[in-house]
Amino acid sequence: MSTKVKDQRSAEIDTPAAPVTASLTAPQPALTRAYLTEKLDEATGELVQVSRFRYLPGHPRQIRFDAKAGQFNIGGTTPLGSSLSFIPLAWRIFQDDILNMGRKLWAELFYADEKGAICAVLFHGYSVENLYRLIEPLFYDDLTLADVVVKVQAEKKETTKDGKKATYYIAQFSYEPAPAEEVAARRDYARDLPIWRAETYTGAADTRIQHGYTVPAEDDDPHAPAPASAALPLAA
Repeated sequence: MSTKVKDQRSAEIDTPAAPVTASLTAPQPALTRAYLTEKLDEATGELVQVSRFRYLPGHPRQIRFDAKAGQFNIGGTTPLGSSLSFIPLAWRIFQDDILNMGRKLWAELFYADEKGAICAVLFHGYSVENLYRLIEPLFYDDLTLADVVVKVQAEKKETTKDGKKATYYIAQFSYEPAPAEEVAARRDYARDLPIWRAETYTGAADTRIQHGYTVPAEDDDPHAPAPASAALPLAA
């Protein structure tokens, strides 16, 4: 949106024309969405509004939780360590057969990373139960995951099978207050764009909880990918 100031000389006949420099300090229009910021367009010299976040609808950056190693990574390659912190902008808890892993209970959370990229991360099993333990107290405090900074930490567990010990990791969740302006930016963004992941959408999910998650209808977006009838062979 251009913030170029128009000529004011013909606005009122009885008012003397303002000096040319007055137009350079005229009030700028307010940003219409909390996720927008102003940037100088070098080609035109005008201030334009641009999004703080980067997202290809239906294809967020894939963040994977490796429950065997207790590590998070980007797309199975770039390590992120054993913990994550983020403000969710959308999520769902659902049962479905996705990623060639059979029908399981999943938690899928979407957030913006430190570079503004919209990411999606999946959890299943005991990790989903732990997320429920975080959602419940928030609910009774009239809050949701979208109102707080969620901290996820991989926690080591041990089990014994056939006399042999094995280790694995589950996700433990905690939270702290989030800045109001950051919450507002993500809220507006989730309202304006369809937040979903094509690889995990089948059209056959049994949804338990959902917030900010939106799959575009074909009539709304003719270029939207069709539901994945056969799950892609990707790890969560």
